Amino acid sequence: MTAPFTIEQFLEVFVTYNTAIWPMQVAALLLGLIAITALWREWPIAARLIPAILALMWAVNGIGYQFLFFTTINPAATVFAVFFVAQAILFAISAISATSLRFETGRDFRTLIGAGCIIYAMAIYPIIGIWAGHGLMEGPMFGVAPCPTTIFTIGILLLARGKWVVWLSVIPILWSVVGLAAALQLGIPEDFGLPVAGGALFVFLVVDIMLGERRRKLAGLVMGPTDARVSE
Repeated sequence: MTAPFTIEQFLEVFVTYNTAIWPMQVAALLLGLIAITALWREWPIAARLIPAILALMWAVNGIGYQFLFFTTINPAATVFAVFFVAQAILFAISAISATSLRFETGRDFRTLIGAGCIIYAMAIYPIIGIWAGHGLMEGPMFGVAPCPTTIFTIGILLLARGKWVVWLSVIPILWSVVGLAAALQLGIPEDFGLPVAGGALFVFLVVDIMLGERRRKLAGLVMGPTDARVSE
């Protein structure tokens, strides 16, 4: 299945969109920096602040880009907008609850991958875009365009723990597949980082689920069936 638009039309939408919302891109970058500062400095408010920032970004992407602009060349963008707004609502609920997520960083491979995704989305992504021939205002920009926002979100989720992580990861992983299809068809080289990030998050989530199931089984063996029933 091919995209119902050309690369020229795709980039022209970004020119119109980026011009219309300027300087929201600067605000998005500042919010991104606040989010990663809260994460690495372990601010007590991080559990509320980071999901709230992500909720705002996904809402802007869903309503601003997908629904108001991308629908002019792609009818499927209406469906995309619904999913992006749904993701924004999930992050908003998570921010309100404040107990559904916690963030952990350390000297491990998962932190390295998460930090790599964040740096890629905020710094490397636009550099590759400029190298590819379309300037900052002629392509996807951090925080206000789907693919760099999704890569950043995946980086944050790789550093998140809690019962909501799996549910918050579903739409970003799905979008990493959609983004790969667009990157292949349209030749947007910076978007090839999206499936890599999505694949990494998927693998870590599967490992988490498997380890969690193993811990539950071990706990059941240690406690015994009678103790397990009592504990329930």
